[in-house]
Amino acid sequence: MAGHSKWATTKHKKAANDKKRSKEWAKLVKNIEVAARTGGGDPAGNPTLDDMIKKAKKASVPGDNIERARKRGAGEEEGGANWEQTTYEGYGPNGVAMLIECLTDNRNRAAAEVRTAMNKNNGNLGESGSVSYLFTRIGYVVIPKGDLEEDDVLAAVLEDGAEEVTLNGEFFEIVCQPSDVPNVRQALEKENIDVEDSGIDFRASVQVPLELEDAKKVQKLIDALEDSDDVQDVHTNMELSDEVLAELNS
Repeated sequence: MAGHSKWATTKHKKAANDKKRSKEWAKLVKNIEVAARTGGGDPAGNPTLDDMIKKAKKASVPGDNIERARKRGAGEEEGGANWEQTTYEGYGPNGVAMLIECLTDNRNRAAAEVRTAMNKNNGNLGESGSVSYLFTRIGYVVIPKGDLEEDDVLAAVLEDGAEEVTLNGEFFEIVCQPSDVPNVRQALEKENIDVEDSGIDFRASVQVPLELEDAKKVQKLIDALEDSDDVQDVHTNMELSDEVLAELNS
């Protein structure tokens, strides 16, 4: 997916999530717990944990929530869940391909909730591999353009894994391997460049352009899926014009 479409879509999704702040906080807290369990509870020695904590702070997650999640994941405090990652594949309205990432302590519940959301909103679950071949897993970091030029950004991150820098309106989007996201963030911070957003995404090799009414149907399905506490992220191959995005945001 083109960087412009991606970042615009992310901003729309972010606006929708702002209405569900408690759910978004819960997802960020789960990510911290998993990162601490996987790589240890010291952010200085665990770049993924450090990145997750920074994202949670940027989203205004209370410090106590962040610290308790870190301790649970590291085994310093009781109460941590046995989180499992699982991905579902399928198609939404108009043949839009969908990858649905879940982080759950109950696979049966997650599967049931995903299936219900799909069935009620004109979606269809597929077998493993039915749409994943259309997507490539990448890392991304987004920074405000400000007074920066593309050469400035490249100079800051080229040796830390950056593969592509794209100007999308008022933002630069830096694409890298998923494992290089923490390195790119750290390189930018060393240069005192603010990071607006970062994460792991699935980019599609083939996009499905949608007009407003069809985009609304797909967005309704995405909202239904993200209402589940087990769903962490939903990736699609829909392509939306600036005009359609503006209508959705309104």
